[in-house]
Amino acid sequence: MKASEIAELLDEPACSHNKKEKSGCSKPKPGATDGGCAFDGAQIALLPIADVAHIVHGPIACAGSSWDNRGTRSSGAELYRIGMTTDLTEQDIIMGRAEKRLFHAIKQAVEDYAPPAIFVYNTCVPALIGDDIDAICKSATERWNVPVVPVDAAGFYGTKNLGNRIAGEAMVKYVVGTREPDPLPEASVRPGIRVHDVNLVGEYNIAGEFWYVLPLLDELGLRVLCTLSGDARFREVQSMHRAEVNMMVCSKAMLNVARKLQERYGTPWFEGSFYGITDTSQSLRDFARLINDPDLTERTEALIEREEKRIRAELAPWRARLEGKRVLLYTGGVKSWSVISALQDLGMKVVATGTKKSTEEDKARIRELMGDDVKMLDEGNPRVLLKTVEEYKADILIAGGRNMYTALKARIPFLDINQEREFGYAGYDGMLELVRQLCLTLESPVWEAVRRKAPWEIVREPAGYEKAQIESVAAATPAVAPQVAAANG
Repeated sequence: MKASEIAELLDEPACSHNKKEKSGCSKPKPGATDGGCAFDGAQIALLPIADVAHIVHGPIACAGSSWDNRGTRSSGAELYRIGMTTDLTEQDIIMGRAEKRLFHAIKQAVEDYAPPAIFVYNTCVPALIGDDIDAICKSATERWNVPVVPVDAAGFYGTKNLGNRIAGEAMVKYVVGTREPDPLPEASVRPGIRVHDVNLVGEYNIAGEFWYVLPLLDELGLRVLCTLSGDARFREVQSMHRAEVNMMVCSKAMLNVARKLQERYGTPWFEGSFYGITDTSQSLRDFARLINDPDLTERTEALIEREEKRIRAELAPWRARLEGKRVLLYTGGVKSWSVISALQDLGMKVVATGTKKSTEEDKARIRELMGDDVKMLDEGNPRVLLKTVEEYKADILIAGGRNMYTALKARIPFLDINQEREFGYAGYDGMLELVRQLCLTLESPVWEAVRRKAPWEIVREPAGYEKAQIESVAAATPAVAPQVAAANG
């Protein structure tokens, strides 16, 4: 990828940095890829497209960087679970065999799995030696008549967020608009209800949580053409251009996709969240507002009223157990503000939140929810997190899996909110799962046990005859009396 193309992705017009000061997103700095490189971000963004063969062109270590470490779920196809790589060695590089290995890897994927498409991810080593993956993918497409999409996201290009955008750019450039949507099945057509097509960009279906939301959209007559990329299929990505509205679910990831779909196809978009009662209802209202169908608006309000009444009644006994608990939230992006809203719906108080991966708009929403004096953590090293917990008397740390051991060593209750988690928290029903996990974590008897003093640290009161002996020894030996008295407490 050319430097000018990387600069263009960093200088995203729809990004809040440009709206604020025309500065573009931050340029890569030494150590910036510690939280994930561009390749990591690109594969994270596209790997949930479940029926595609994903080939990592590079050394074997890169193949394990993102493969299967996210809790994304599929409702059918499982090809994305197979890790494919060209496994480049020193000999391949020295002898100039890297491109040939990639061509043969594509051939093997086509013959063994017959996928509808193949994605090829470029990594640092082949990018440094100048492998032309665009030409190879074009040649392979012509040879086997299967779309082979190059995703040029070498790790040294920049951070994980840049990789998200590179992935989105590849989809818009090579995939979107190459196929029309499937016709509506007759069984799904309901009398009097007009179906509207929508997309969700940046929704990854972590722990299957989008399946809490999908029934609501189905009831409203909103057909999801594609969720880029949770539980998606290649044919769905191809038809994204026919949606009436796009919802941007994760604030920084693939913002360029929503903007370019609007520029090319006139599709309006909005940023929303399905975490918490308030934000879920607002997202449903935003769909109805942008589609501008009076009947849809009326049915949306009726659904929201019904679901909010139901879920608040079910949450009432849990809320009593959680109200007033203090939370340190360390995450980023859309979750830095959307989870705050969900916790406030439960009566909990967020004392500080992480903003390392948040945009200026994310920070503005945080201030709106928590006030101007809110503490925002741009860095989340163990010392900062533990100091914040102590300073603000937090009852629980909600963060990503890498912070789990920091919390456990400090004997602080911990809940995983990031991509490795096993439980989905989206939508109205996701709130029930969230309160269950919060109560299980906070009320676990392990915290009382680990905070208790060890047996040898507890001063034991001597028995009667022992006490008499100690006193007699102290009386007979005045010089040691102070030490005996001190030992006796």
